[in-house]
Parts: sequence; structure tokens; C-alpha cells
Amino acid sequence: MDNIEEDIRALQLDSSGEDSNMVTNENGGEHQESIALDKLEEDLRNESQTDSHMEEDANPHTGHSDPQAAIAVKEQATSAPEPVDDEKNKKRHLNVVFIGHVDAGKSTIGGQILYLSGQVDERTIQKYEKEAKDKSRESWYMAYIMDTNEEERAKGKTVEVGRAHFETETTRFTILDAPGHKSYVPNMIMGASQADIGVLVISARKGEFETGYERGGQTREHVQLAKTLGVTKLLVVVNKMDDPTVNWSKERYNEIESKMVPFLKSSGYNVKKDIQFLPISGLFGTNMQTRMDKKVCPWFSGQCLFEALDVIEVPLRDPTAPFRMPIIDKFKDMGTVVMGKVESGSIREGNNLLIMPNKVQVKVLALFMDEDRVRSAGPGENLRVRVSGIEEEDILSGFVLCSIEKPIPVVHEFIAQLQILELLENAIFTAGYKAILHIHSVVEECEIIELMHQLDPKTRKPMKKKVLFVKNGAAVICRIQVTNMICIEKFTDFQQLGRFTLRSEGKTVAIGKVTDLRA
Repeated sequence: MDNIEEDIRALQLDSSGEDSNMVTNENGGEHQESIALDKLEEDLRNESQTDSHMEEDANPHTGHSDPQAAIAVKEQATSAPEPVDDEKNKKRHLNVVFIGHVDAGKSTIGGQILYLSGQVDERTIQKYEKEAKDKSRESWYMAYIMDTNEEERAKGKTVEVGRAHFETETTRFTILDAPGHKSYVPNMIMGASQADIGVLVISARKGEFETGYERGGQTREHVQLAKTLGVTKLLVVVNKMDDPTVNWSKERYNEIESKMVPFLKSSGYNVKKDIQFLPISGLFGTNMQTRMDKKVCPWFSGQCLFEALDVIEVPLRDPTAPFRMPIIDKFKDMGTVVMGKVESGSIREGNNLLIMPNKVQVKVLALFMDEDRVRSAGPGENLRVRVSGIEEEDILSGFVLCSIEKPIPVVHEFIAQLQILELLENAIFTAGYKAILHIHSVVEECEIIELMHQLDPKTRKPMKKKVLFVKNGAAVICRIQVTNMICIEKFTDFQQLGRFTLRSEGKTVAIGKVTDLRA
């Protein structure tokens, strides 16, 4: 009997050793559209150069949510007995959003990153392989790591914004896997508005790049939205280079790069400073964690994806600025828990803060970063914050957790500078025009109350002539009214909470910035 018990104990020790080994980390064209985006971006740059030091630090790196689509993978706040020492804070933290046309391979790349960085074990991969094979979708198994619900797996399309974490030697990353299908652009906006940097995934497969790039393809709209939402740096990964129609062809890679560069320039990106191209295979992990063998691709000698992510530079943020955290989701777990990204300032357990616009004072009971409980957190961190003093049903997506001393402004109406991109057919942009406003995590119906001035295309100054309506490509100063009170900032005070998009019937019609607030 004693021998049997000893054998059982030995087996338990062996199996727990195996499990722990399994999860160890290995560190291992359009002319009009172009001019419109160029002009607005020039305005944004000119104005931001004159901004104060605080605004520069508070940084436009971006906050999100369609009220109908709560963020995916709602991470449960686990109650740790004691907060861990904030070792995590010693590494910089970046949110990376994966954007691009449907079927470009965004979820597969996200899944492969998690596998290569040791976040997913071999057993789980084998399970997903079998599951995908049973559905006759063998090449989808890596995407199953990011696409967790049955609808996404059955269709092979990401619907909600998948969320996951991995680390390199110098940086902690949060992956935001945005949906590529045009029906889910509001969810993509939600993901991009939280991101610091973007990975634009392009399929090199014959026909797939062309479909995404043509007018109406999501490659175009995603790039424009990412720039508007404050994603200042883009890694352009040309995926599926292993496909039989491509076979690591230098000609195909150069063709894609030559078409994308002018478009990225027209969208306001500085291609030399803000953009980097690299070829990969998401399905096989080629050129992702380590540089690829010359036998595979003799003509490319640049960085692999992990290296490029590790050295990307983003502006520093100010931890002493007034606290701002737009709320993207809420749930109950031993109290009320709110989720969001800290856009500015710092937060500690025990702080007293305000939830706006309903002006409710709350106390911070616990902070959770990734899966760990921490004592404090700075700007750029994705947090779950357990608070007392408010019920979960009294909070909506788009509310903002902020400092009591300097709360965020709450408005029903504001003045904005708008750049019209592309109106729907037969639509006229005039007083009375209605659209859906997306600004940080707010999604709200709005109406144009008054066109105040049209801006001269050359001087960018208001024209004297009174304007009643404007067409595609026009820049205009207008007064906008929203249905419910919302929390926003002037662009000059806080870029990330002062830039927005207007959408109508599933299409982005205008981009803009808040220039003045009305109570």
C-alpha cells in the first residue's frame, strides 16, 4: 500500500513539472481623399507643435467601444491576497492593434505570437489543430487562439476585439486583434482607439491584396482610421509569403510595397520614420520570433517581427498629468469592476476618483494589470479597476474615470474642425446632417447644428462667404450636438480625447478634432 501511495505522489510531481515547463516563457486613390487626409494631418501636426508640454506627454496614443459589442475575452478580476510588487512597471508597456482586410491573417499571426512567446502550450495547439481539421479548416488552427467564440471559429472571421498578452526582454505587449470585415468596423475603431502602435497585415496571396486595397477594401479604411485614432507608428507585414501563388517572390513583395507607400503618405504617415515593411508567414511563424534562413528568402535581410516591435519608439507619457481612463467595459466581480486604458496620469489603490458624466465619487479598492493585482499603474496601462460607491448598471461604455481635482469636461455640444472624406451617394453635408460619432470609447448619435465656416483649401483659414453645404474633400468648422452628455476634451488640451470620426451607414464619412466645448 505504501509503495502505491509513493508511486502516485511521484507521478503527480512528474506531471506538475511537465505542466510548468509547458508554460515557461521563451524571450526569445484617390487624389481627393489623399489631399483631405494630408491637410487635416498637417493641421494636427501644426497645432500639436504649439501645444503645452503636458499635452505632448499625455500623448495621442490611444482609448473605444460599440455599446453592442463589449470587448472580447472579458478577463475575470481574480482576487489576489496581496498586490504584487510592481515589477511589470519597470518594462515599458505597448498596446499593439492588428488591422487589415478580412482574411489577411491577423488572428493567425496573433495566435502564432502567443505560441512562440510561450503563452500557449503544445497540448492546446494540438487540440485546436484537431478542432480545425474536423471543420475542414486546417489552416485556421492558429487563429483559434485569438478567436475564442464559436461564431468566429465557424465563419473564420473575427467579430469582437481579441485581447492577449506577451513579453519580450524590454517590453510588455497587449495584442488587440481587430476584426477585418466591414460589418465590424465599429469594433475595429474600438481596438485601434486603445492602441499605441499598429501592425497592418496584408495578404500577399494573388487576388487577396488587390481586394483589400481597392476602393471599398478594408486595408484603406483601416489605415485612415488608425491614423485618425492616433496610431502613429505602423509595421506593415506582408503575410502569406509562403503561399504557392507567391513563394517568397521579391517581385510580389515590391509590387505591394510600391502600391502601399503612396497611399500611406496620403494618409498622413511619414513613410521613412513611421512605417516599416517586412515579409512573414503567420501560419508557419517564419520571420516572426527569429530572422529567417537565407534559403527561405535570400533577398530579405531586415528585422523579424519581434525585433521590430521591441525597438519601435513611441513618445513618453506624463504620469503626473490629471488622471483619465475612458471606460470600455464593466462587470461585477466581488463589487463593481471597470476596464479601460489609462490615457493620462497615475492611479493607486485607495485613490478617490470621479466617474463622469454622472459625477459619482468612487474609491479604488483594487487594480489588476493583465492577470496580476498591482498597487499602482501609470499611463498606457490596460487596467481592471475594482471600485466602491457605484453600481455596475449605472456605468456605460464611454464614461470616464478621472481625477476629482481636474475632472474631464462634460458636454452636449461642441465646435469641431471636420474633413469630409467621402459622403454616401446623394448625401449633402449641411445643417441637420446626422451620423454616428466615435470619440475614444464613446459611440453616440450626433447632428450637425450649424456650418460656421468653410476652410480655404490653400491657406486653411476660414473663408468669409457663408456656407450652406459642402462636398467631398471640403474642410469645415461646424457645431455638433449629441443625443446624450459625453466626456471629451479639446484637441489642443488632450489629443487622444479630442479626435473623432463620423460614420454613416457603415462608412467613414469624416474625420475631425474638437476645437471648442459648449456646456
